[in-house]
Order: sequence, then C-alpha cells, then structure tokens
Amino acid sequence: MKCKVCSEESKYLFNAKILNKYNVKYFKCPKCNFLQTEKPYWLEEAYSDAISVSDTGVMSRNNDFAKTATVILSLVSDKAGQFLDYGGGYGVFTRLMRDKGFDFFWYDKYAKNLVSRGFEGDMQKKKYGAVTSFENFEHFENPIEDIEKIFNLTDIVLFSTELVPEKAPGPNQWWYYCLEHGQHISLYSKESLEYIAKKYGYYFISNGQNLHIFSRHKISKGIFLIARIIKKIRLDRFFEQPSKTNSDMHMMIQEMSRK
Repeated sequence: MKCKVCSEESKYLFNAKILNKYNVKYFKCPKCNFLQTEKPYWLEEAYSDAISVSDTGVMSRNNDFAKTATVILSLVSDKAGQFLDYGGGYGVFTRLMRDKGFDFFWYDKYAKNLVSRGFEGDMQKKKYGAVTSFENFEHFENPIEDIEKIFNLTDIVLFSTELVPEKAPGPNQWWYYCLEHGQHISLYSKESLEYIAKKYGYYFISNGQNLHIFSRHKISKGIFLIARIIKKIRLDRFFEQPSKTNSDMHMMIQEMSRK
C-alpha cells in the first residue's frame, strides 16, 4: 500500500477492530513514518454523526483553541483580515473567534453549521489571512488533496493533530487511534509533516505534541511557549478585538428581512 503522504511503499503494522466490528489493517511508511488505515470503507457509518458521541471534549477543546488562536494569529498575521476554520464542525470555534473580534468563516464537508450560520467560507476565495484546522488532519481520507486545498487558501495554517510517537504504539496503547468511532484514518509523524511542508514550500514548526503551523514565512518555534504563558496568566483577552456578536446579529436580521 502506497503512503498517502510521500508515496513510498508502506509496511503492514497491525490489525485493529474499528467501530467494534471491522478488522482493519494499519500501515506505516518507512520513509516519513506516516500511519494510515487500509482503504476506509466504513466512513459512511463512522460519520453517521459528524461529531462522535465519545468526543466529550468538543467544547473545552474549542474554548482552549480559541484562546491559543487569539494570541498566535495576533502575532503572526494581520488580525484585521479574514480567516477560515477548515473542518469547523458545528461552527463552535468560528462563533467563538467572531465573538473575540476576528472575522472568521466556517467550512466543513461532513458537519452542519449550527452556531455560526451565515458565515460560511468561500472556498474559491483567493486568500485568507490564515486558516485554522483543529483535530481534522487525522480525518483526511486523502491528506494531500485536503492540504493542497488549504494551501491554495492561505500562507499560514494553524492546526492540531497528535503526533505519532517514534515507536508506533499498539492498537490498544494509544487513545488517538479512536477505534470506537473510526474517523481517525491518517496519523502523522513530525517527519511526515516536515515532508509536506518542504514539498509545498512552507516552513513547519510544532510544539512537539499536538499543535503545529505551516507558514510561507519563518516563524519562531517560541510562539507556542509565548501563547502558553499568555494563556496561563490569563492575558489572552488583551489580544481580542471588539466583539462581532452584536454586529453579526444585526447583519443576520437584515439578511432575514431581505428573504
């Protein structure tokens, strides 16, 4: 089976039971250490609910990422610009960022936009100031295809995905395989993300665990430490802009009156 990142011949790693019933093969690339499942024939069933019932961290995660993004995007981009959340789920993150004054828009091919309606992104738009994509890369059936779409939209990508440990854990030794819902089918090592960055002319930096940036211009790795410190001492609110909550409400009322 060819690696979906670098096209090297991947090696069989182990079998694991997905959705408590499908015996699925996992493969690891010897070149870039990317992990992937066999062809994911179970995805329609896996996405019968876009957000898994086991994802109890969806709200706390969005709140935390919103604080992180507020700081990082303020430091590395024009925060008066427009932004896109790629794979935005039910729209929670987009709404949080708009409430913090950032002109954010939503896109997700699986989920329904419930809480940031009216702020759907334009995938044909030339550029966004930055694109965020939290806990999505591991869902990509064809990673390069989705990542190319993102790169066509921006020069800065702030995203999260857990890095595969140097020695890949067994199927019951790492929670991030998420076998119970079957949606995590592409798992990245630092090497596989560095490969992608180099291929497309981006710099890559990482906190070494789960938070990463692709950027056309060089950014100090210290940005993650800075953001963590600022959040810890609760100064992230000083990076916010005037909230769009009320102006968005009036905009939506006007839109409704035109229909």
